[in-house]
Amino acid sequence: MSDPLRPESGRSMAIAAMLLATTVAMAPLPAAETRRDAASAGLVGADADVDWVLARIARPAPARTPFLELRDSPLLKAPLRVQGEYRREADDALVREVSSPYPETTTIAEGTVRIERAGRSPRSFAMSRAPELAALQASFGALLAGDRARLERHYRVEVDGSRRAWTLVLTPRDASLAAQVASVTLYGRGAELRCIESAPADGRVQRSLLAGAVVDADGVDDPVALAALCRGADVAADAR
Repeated sequence: MSDPLRPESGRSMAIAAMLLATTVAMAPLPAAETRRDAASAGLVGADADVDWVLARIARPAPARTPFLELRDSPLLKAPLRVQGEYRREADDALVREVSSPYPETTTIAEGTVRIERAGRSPRSFAMSRAPELAALQASFGALLAGDRARLERHYRVEVDGSRRAWTLVLTPRDASLAAQVASVTLYGRGAELRCIESAPADGRVQRSLLAGAVVDADGVDDPVALAALCRGADVAADAR
């Protein structure tokens, strides 16, 4: 019998993406600052590495970024587009505020997840009832601190690509977490985290586009084009 206070797998993966995005993402850096960062980092085409990426994606609270989640399911002809904003408040509370296709606010604070939706009674559950989420929350703190050693205690960490376009893959080391989450992949350009792919151990990959990638996805409906956009291709203009 399922636990009524434990989130379903789709909700769990959405909250996992929220934990990561609100830990490391905020609004894009100003263009001038981005150019200075690229200049100080050396050649734009230089290879990225773990330390370089970690040093650039962490942001202090408060932080916020727009998101576009793509929910895929065998029951849907096309991925469901869920849009809104991720926030990390000054008190470290994490907020996922959905504006479309329905209003909904999810808040994570002091070990509790609270979900509020118009016309429904608020629901709350303890993070301890979803062990994979508690583990994700604890280990993502290493990303916020740029602590590679602590991050690598929880994940195998791989970085590929250049400083212009990089990929960071987190693969859980803990067997219980790996039974729920196969991997989490971050895609970025320079100092901007643009997309997160959360791969459940059993199910379809869920994508969350962030920051500038949300703007690029405006008017793009083709699932293949959206997946390519998540992974760094400049497909938006051709797909419209």
